[in-house]
Amino acid sequence: MDDINTLRRILRASRVLAVVGLSTQWHRPSNFAAKYMIEHGYRVIPVNPRYKEILGQKCYASLRDIPEK
Repeated sequence: MDDINTLRRILRASRVLAVVGLSTQWHRPSNFAAKYMIEHGYRVIPVNPRYKEILGQKCYASLRDIPEK
């Protein structure tokens, strides 16, 4: 199976993404990628125990702390 086609299928089906280790620093790849996804209609859930909010979204300490599936 082609990895690019699999990734495209997943991104079409899933509009909510948890980004583990999301950084508040604009020049970090995680921040850039999350901002890009938000700008393209995805909902990003930041996961980083160091922050309460990133990119205007409530931040969770771990994946287990996210109160939704």
